[in-house]
Amino acid sequence: MVADLKKYRIGVLRGGPSSEREISLLSGESVLEILEKRGFEVRDIIVPERKDRKYLKSWILKVLKEEKIDLCFIALHGWFGEDGNIQKILDESNYLYTGSNKHACKISMDKIASKDVFEKNLIPTPRYFIVDAESKVNWSLLKFPAILKPSSQGSSIGIYKIKDSIEAEYLIPEVLNYDGRVLVEDFIEGIELTVGIVEDKPLAVIKISSSSDIYNYEVKYTDGLSSYSIPADIDKRLTERVQGLALKAHRAIGCNMFSRVDILYSTVRDEVFVLEVNTIPGLTKISLLPKAAKVCGIEFDELVLKMLESAFKGERCLRR
Repeated sequence: MVADLKKYRIGVLRGGPSSEREISLLSGESVLEILEKRGFEVRDIIVPERKDRKYLKSWILKVLKEEKIDLCFIALHGWFGEDGNIQKILDESNYLYTGSNKHACKISMDKIASKDVFEKNLIPTPRYFIVDAESKVNWSLLKFPAILKPSSQGSSIGIYKIKDSIEAEYLIPEVLNYDGRVLVEDFIEGIELTVGIVEDKPLAVIKISSSSDIYNYEVKYTDGLSSYSIPADIDKRLTERVQGLALKAHRAIGCNMFSRVDILYSTVRDEVFVLEVNTIPGLTKISLLPKAAKVCGIEFDELVLKMLESAFKGERCLRR
């Protein structure tokens, strides 16, 4: 398969207009290094920061045509990368691309839509309600502490642990600025876990330990503020439960070939909860999917090639 792929001119799409632009640039840079080293014909396509769908569509299609791209490796995170926008544009123009289709990406990026899918498929997820600019919230119905998060952001951006209604009322306007809706979620005391999926199979479970009450953007990307146990130092029974639930969530969302599923384990209640599914996990030097893959014997080069092959898998490709 790898030899066959070398007849394609590959465009690595990175950057973009989301709040995760810097992470995307690093992810794409890692992919470029691997593909160039392995002798692929590859082009670096840094997507502009301008947050305008019409402009971005025109810009991308123009560049793909000029560069004579056959296949897009999507290393874009967040808005316009993971939310189905770029996937829809590439589908309409009949370009091959890596990862999941526009429907799976749209659902996974929207935490509220994801919750609906989890509940319909009997996948446990923390109790929640939605707040927008018009909402009148009866805070007496909520158990504190609680979690505030934007409905459609990645990299743990905009997440807060709130201790009371005063703090909630103060922070909600800020969180609303991201995408107009806020998820207010039960705080689950327990262990943060994540499971990478590659070739529709779960990798080793990763246990995340951090210096903060919550695993937010600062903790995730600042050296020394978090540490990882890979494979997670949990028993075999719990490992299998977590991997099984992660794969179920991956399939329920409709992901193709790879993803990363974030999970919480309540030690008090002995319950496992799915938080979200990431359709385009980070591929930086410190990202979690490559770490889990390596423990399972999949080196970074091989992981990138498996992700590249996803462009030829799934229902989207079968319909071509």
